[in-house]
Amino acid sequence: MAPTNVSVNNSEQRHQSKIEKLSKEIDSIAMKTQQITKLFQKDDEVEVASHEIGFIGSYYEATIVSIEAAYHYKIKYKTLLTDDKSAPLEELVTIGEVRPVPPYQLETMSGNTFRLYDKVDVFSNDGWWFGFISGIIGEEYYVYFPTTGDNIAYTSHALRFLQEWSNDKWKILK
Repeated sequence: MAPTNVSVNNSEQRHQSKIEKLSKEIDSIAMKTQQITKLFQKDDEVEVASHEIGFIGSYYEATIVSIEAAYHYKIKYKTLLTDDKSAPLEELVTIGEVRPVPPYQLETMSGNTFRLYDKVDVFSNDGWWFGFISGIIGEEYYVYFPTTGDNIAYTSHALRFLQEWSNDKWKILK
């Protein structure tokens, strides 16, 4: 019976070690400044990174309204509203906060399914938040968000593989 306990303890230690490593990787991605070489035009569909405390690690879908002073765009969010909820929120953002919209996931998955420790984006609270799969129970994927410390269950419909825009192309980060 003792060997079983040792095996379970070692398995739990490996899991915790993997969780800690992935948490650090995700934190570094959240704090990383994007290297965007693509210039956007009026009406381009984009995703905008939030750098506000409590929202770091999230992206929100938007449209370019205009090109403003050097290194800035005026954007209109698709899911965020003004304080009085009467219209889509518009704001001025820097070039480094804007990236192209990632390709549709079904085209990039090629039959892949989500697995334990995969890095993912989750559509929640009006935007895409990145984390990693910390557990799978039935049809639910538990996603841990290092920037908030939350661990929440989602169905696969709310998930996409985490992708990074680099050298003018998308790269899936698994």
